[in-house]
Amino acid sequence: MIEVDADGVVEFTQALVRIPSTNDPGRRERAAADLVEARMREWGWDPVRYEVEPDRPNVVAVVEGGGGDGPTLMFEGHTDVVTEGDLSAWTVDPFGGEIRDGRLWGRGSADMKSGLAATLYATRALQLAGPFPGRIKVCALADEEGLMIGAHHFVSEGLAADVDGAIVAEPEAGEICAVAKGALRLRVDLTGKMAHGAMPQHGRNPLQAVGTLLVGLRALQEELQERHPAHEHLGEVYVTPTVLRAGSEEQVNVIPAVASVFVDVRTIPGVEHKTVADRVAALAAGDGITAEVSVLVDRPPVDVPVSDPVVAALAAAHRAVTGEEPVYGGVPGSTDGTVLTHWGGIPSVVYGPGGKWIAHQADEFVEVAEIVRCARVFAEAARRFLTRDL
Repeated sequence: MIEVDADGVVEFTQALVRIPSTNDPGRRERAAADLVEARMREWGWDPVRYEVEPDRPNVVAVVEGGGGDGPTLMFEGHTDVVTEGDLSAWTVDPFGGEIRDGRLWGRGSADMKSGLAATLYATRALQLAGPFPGRIKVCALADEEGLMIGAHHFVSEGLAADVDGAIVAEPEAGEICAVAKGALRLRVDLTGKMAHGAMPQHGRNPLQAVGTLLVGLRALQEELQERHPAHEHLGEVYVTPTVLRAGSEEQVNVIPAVASVFVDVRTIPGVEHKTVADRVAALAAGDGITAEVSVLVDRPPVDVPVSDPVVAALAAAHRAVTGEEPVYGGVPGSTDGTVLTHWGGIPSVVYGPGGKWIAHQADEFVEVAEIVRCARVFAEAARRFLTRDL
């Protein structure tokens, strides 16, 4: 088995957690990216830094195996984390990186600084173990928790063109996730005509159209669920109205001219996003109200066959390192892997340390032993993928 620096990967995770690289103005990812780049350079790598936005860099290093021509494997992690939220909900310092009871605590410990650290140390371990064919592209990208501008920039710069497979190190509790739910977020603006509340006959009330739309969205969800039965790993299709804006409480006697409804649609393989958006637009129009539907986010579901080399290599590595049969699952949301697969054409699979449901919660943690185990699995998966020992 490839030897991994167990102490080093844990200490590096601690160092990353202690950097508040939150996805909000004022903190951002620069310091975390600096730390990643510095560690890469310590090992003699030659990382390239891409300034996606101010204080929001991508860091990409290509590690050649020195063993002749071969495929290119990508390891991907993101440097941003969500904010800590209400500090009173935490029993530990969210940016302390404390280790207690066999767990490393703090914001981003699971999602996903431990996974990012594991990819770096796995690649270094394989490099030290001797020559291997092909190369590994180690990527620390910005803004996964937002609009995924880092992953989109990676693709638009042409950096995905030579990649044959990607392992995304998100926390999945040991599950191998080759499928991920799609996300379609819509804004529906309904425009009527403003009028006095005492004389509604002179206006066109968009709020009445909102009521019709909300009922229609529920019916659309039921229709989609009937047409597309629940996925083995991803569950049901959901069409969820999440935000409603209209009028003003200071002017209760005024019929508003405009109302807006925001809709969060979560899809499974087989559901066409454009068809859903068109259906929502059709539900919103009518009764003298005009409707405009804007697509805010369009991330199709991911469905990579378990027979794909990157999935097969990961499964074989999990079996070899843990002595257990792999468990296949699905990503309930979307990851940078969604962008890499659909816009970059890269088969991707998600696997990493940390619980599937611990992300974004107070008292976030990751098991220390799981960080080390995943680093070992990543190293073995890389070896098997690059040598085609599946």
